[in-house]
Amino acid sequence: MIADIFDRGAVAARRIVRQLPGTALDLLFPLNCLGCQREGKVLCASCVDSLPKLTPPFCRVCAQPNAPATCHWCLESPPAFDGIRAPYEMEGTVKEAIHNLKYRGLKAAAPELAELLASYLEEHPIPGDVLTPVPLHPHRLRSRGYNQSALLAKELSKKLGLDMDQSLLIRAKNNPPQVSASREKRRENVQGSFRCDGPADGRSVILVDDVATTGSTLSACAAVLKAAGASSVWCLVLARES
Repeated sequence: MIADIFDRGAVAARRIVRQLPGTALDLLFPLNCLGCQREGKVLCASCVDSLPKLTPPFCRVCAQPNAPATCHWCLESPPAFDGIRAPYEMEGTVKEAIHNLKYRGLKAAAPELAELLASYLEEHPIPGDVLTPVPLHPHRLRSRGYNQSALLAKELSKKLGLDMDQSLLIRAKNNPPQVSASREKRRENVQGSFRCDGPADGRSVILVDDVATTGSTLSACAAVLKAAGASSVWCLVLARES
């Protein structure tokens, strides 16, 4: 009985913390750099400089690291998106930052990570007149308390001066977690998972997510957006899995 009470209390406490704005969390838990533990920011300037940049060679379509200009996956099954762009590979401190944002409630990381995306776009521009995040299913959104991709897109919208339209995409199917799923299984899982609920005709969409693994989810989103009339769909993620 006592253990049950403590468990319920812990769950309630986590929900409350997830709903707190970043500034309130900063007062409760002062930020320390995830790379070197220096106080003040989620990532200090020195650790940002040492993040694992995604550099050539990589696939110019899906951004697969250490691949030819068009990897064999994109040749065999061309994705619906026009391309994926990512400043980093999914390892080290950037992986830690993404996991803290995504799974540990560190919403204060979103502005800093969005700043990294904005800086990347200054040097590597892609077409886009509207930002939209990869959506979570309502059940998962209620469980997590927020959509990390929407947080990134919202902050990026402020920095770029581009509109963010969160209504463009709806996740209609609650897929199982895909962390350990194969490429083929991921593609199968996301079939019919999304629908477009906003005006997409003629729009150049930048689809925002935290990480790209195989690109299956991003391709499923892009297919729906293009079927609704989007003129292009470029995907912008913070990191690309190898």
